[in-house]
Amino acid sequence: MRRLLPSAAAVAALVLTVSACGGGGGETAAPPAQVSDPSKVSGEVTWWDTTRPDSEGPTFQALIKEFQAKYPQVKVNYVNVPSDQAQNQFQTAAQAGTGAPDVIRSEVAWTSQFASLGYLQPLDGTRAVDQPDDFLPGPLSSTKFNGKTYAVPQVTDTLALIYNKRLLKEAGHEEPPKTIAELKQTALDVKAKTGAAGLALNVDSYFLLPFMYGEGGDLLDVANKKIVVNSPANVKAMETVADLISSGAAPKPATTESYANAMTALKEGKAAMIYNGPWALSEIYQGKEFQDKENLGIAPVPAGSVKAAAPTGGWNLAIYAGSKNIPAAYEFVRFMTTAEAQAKIAKEISLLPTRTSAYSDPGVQGNADVAVFKPIMDTAVPRPWIPEGGQLFQPLLEGYQSLVGGKSGPADMLKAVDEQYRGIMKDWS
Repeated sequence: MRRLLPSAAAVAALVLTVSACGGGGGETAAPPAQVSDPSKVSGEVTWWDTTRPDSEGPTFQALIKEFQAKYPQVKVNYVNVPSDQAQNQFQTAAQAGTGAPDVIRSEVAWTSQFASLGYLQPLDGTRAVDQPDDFLPGPLSSTKFNGKTYAVPQVTDTLALIYNKRLLKEAGHEEPPKTIAELKQTALDVKAKTGAAGLALNVDSYFLLPFMYGEGGDLLDVANKKIVVNSPANVKAMETVADLISSGAAPKPATTESYANAMTALKEGKAAMIYNGPWALSEIYQGKEFQDKENLGIAPVPAGSVKAAAPTGGWNLAIYAGSKNIPAAYEFVRFMTTAEAQAKIAKEISLLPTRTSAYSDPGVQGNADVAVFKPIMDTAVPRPWIPEGGQLFQPLLEGYQSLVGGKSGPADMLKAVDEQYRGIMKDWS
């Protein structure tokens, strides 16, 4: 799963209009007959959106207004659900057969899980999927389960090193660090010469992956159905994280609310560097340190001893199999994933398009943040799109919390995560 953006305490659900949807899970239904005139489609569509309501939400709500102008007989009920709550809330509602939305903004790791449980409408051959060849292969692959399509890619992302150019320059560094060793030294120099923290860590599973990938580690070996989280490479990665904290390069993070803490520290000039993705930029630019956008630097995550690599993330739009408004939901998903919609999102809030054609839009090409993230995205490491994928991050989060809280060392932490994985992946070695 991608990062858990706002915590439950940080962002309450913003409900503009709520419409309960009946139906249940089980086997997914066959697509209903296609309407002859899509412009005549009517009904209501409840959409669960997982963006930040303050910095990202307005762009998506503007798109909804455009959709309703084009489809005046369709009413969109917009519900903002915090991204760290949406997975469980949707699964609970779908299992109960009541209260699930018609459309959910599903993290890429959730899509195959929801599909395997029969909660998603198959979309092959429907109007929801428009010009599939235009989608980037990586994001498109996350929408598949057992050879069928269950979602449409909306945005894609990865992690980068985001930094305060002024603080690095005051610490004697004109360029961002390219390796973990340089990251540590730069952070220590920032602390010594400016008084600000060097690196603010986010205690979240997604943010551990660059350290693991950097040492050649991973969570699973999917091809051979092996659990590899407890490997020497990952032990080395966790030792790196622990050393960043013990050396003072990164202050000891809180085990909860660390995302909000790291973002606040960066925006206020109290920390020089964080790992984060394109979704964070619209919020970061609201901070006092980045009223001058030129002060924000974006670079690939520093390399470990093997490579520099960050995970592939993103969000898909999926339709609940029990929806009573499937034709209208098809049109909504189709509209929200057009190249034009993706270009608007990229231009305004720097979220990365999943369509190749969107990158040709002049406004997208003129967005410096997208231009920087695109080559980083091209080298991102794909994650396994398996039903259990969305369950792998809670054990890793608990291990990370135990590590930074001083309750376990790197080896013991990974051993505990491995044991929990074996309870999830029961037929894996």
